[in-house]
Amino acid sequence: MAAAENKSAFWAEIWKLAVQALLTNKLRSILTMLGVIIGTASIVLVVTIALAGQRYVVSQIEEVGANLVYAFVVAGGESEPLAMADQINPADLAAVKRGLPQLAVEAAGIDKVPMTVSVRGEERSVNLVGVTEGFEQVRSLEILQGRYFAPDDFASRGKFCLITQPLAQRMFASVDPVGSQIQVGELHFNILGVFKERIGVIGQTEMARESVLIPFSLLEYYTGSNYFTTLYVRADRPEDVPLVTQQVGEILRQRHRPGAHYRVENLTGILETAHNVTLGLTVVLILVALIALVISGVGIMNIMLVTVTERTREIGIRKAIGASHDAIRYQFLMEALALSGAGALAGVLIAISIGALLNFLVRFIPEADGIVVPVSWVSVVLAFIVSSSTGLIFGYLPATRAASLEPAEALHHE
Repeated sequence: MAAAENKSAFWAEIWKLAVQALLTNKLRSILTMLGVIIGTASIVLVVTIALAGQRYVVSQIEEVGANLVYAFVVAGGESEPLAMADQINPADLAAVKRGLPQLAVEAAGIDKVPMTVSVRGEERSVNLVGVTEGFEQVRSLEILQGRYFAPDDFASRGKFCLITQPLAQRMFASVDPVGSQIQVGELHFNILGVFKERIGVIGQTEMARESVLIPFSLLEYYTGSNYFTTLYVRADRPEDVPLVTQQVGEILRQRHRPGAHYRVENLTGILETAHNVTLGLTVVLILVALIALVISGVGIMNIMLVTVTERTREIGIRKAIGASHDAIRYQFLMEALALSGAGALAGVLIAISIGALLNFLVRFIPEADGIVVPVSWVSVVLAFIVSSSTGLIFGYLPATRAASLEPAEALHHE
């Protein structure tokens, strides 16, 4: 019991002396901690931003569905030019639906034509996009106003359309566009609704910000082209995506000449790429943050070495009145740990505050809807441990030098 009390008193005395020494030189202590603060905050913020970006990309892919497969024809080069017979057509769409009855929920095809609309006397470029039935389900369109096409709209070739939200805001401002008429080139359409495309944020889209959606049969009637630029298939389950991707490719190759080339892809590849890019950037930025911590550790070591020199006489007096080598060593190690620990704690608090501030600010940015900046508590704990360890590692040499001073020599030091 007495031994435990003595040990506790020993460490309490060591801690008291270390804190007193640091408070004696407040400015020096703060400047020494600055590197640790920056390094710790950098580690936490890097991981936080990487997680935020990764979660946002994943959430966007999950909104449209990780089970989306899309196919398009590609040119085979000068020796194998692209022929009209190579294009994906409605017969291919029907074949895909017949060939994948158990694996595919829905399939659809689209084509697009660049056109212009007149907005307050100004001509603006838009995409006139023709779609088949099932496109809304395949691409998970969000109808903001009005309604989507009914089956009769596809069959009757009625002059109906849907427009994107940015186009509706530009053309009609605060007026409800549903029921109004829009002129696209020389064509006139009645607006059925306003939609938003969720997949557009991850790059796989035929929709410009300002696009007009019409039934494919109507676009075919106006242009005379009976083929799709892209064929979409929604698999029943995410685990069916690889098989659906393979079978869609086989169906297209079987129905066309051997020289035709088709690319069949899915969002799994985009998701993997997002993970890889995020991981790579995170590793690079963490290495930069660790370099900052190493530099701060060298700063701690240099300051502690100077401190040992300045306090040589103090060390001699302490040894003369009975302080052991371990007591001196532990005191200087405790000072280094206090510097790095306080810096690490300040860095963590700053990083958490920045994360909370970003979460507050994104609420006022409509384009950032759905973005959350998550603070990883694993990164917080690891950053604190690594940063605190910096003080112990780089403080060991000065502490050992202080402990090895001979009392007689130390007392004669001026």
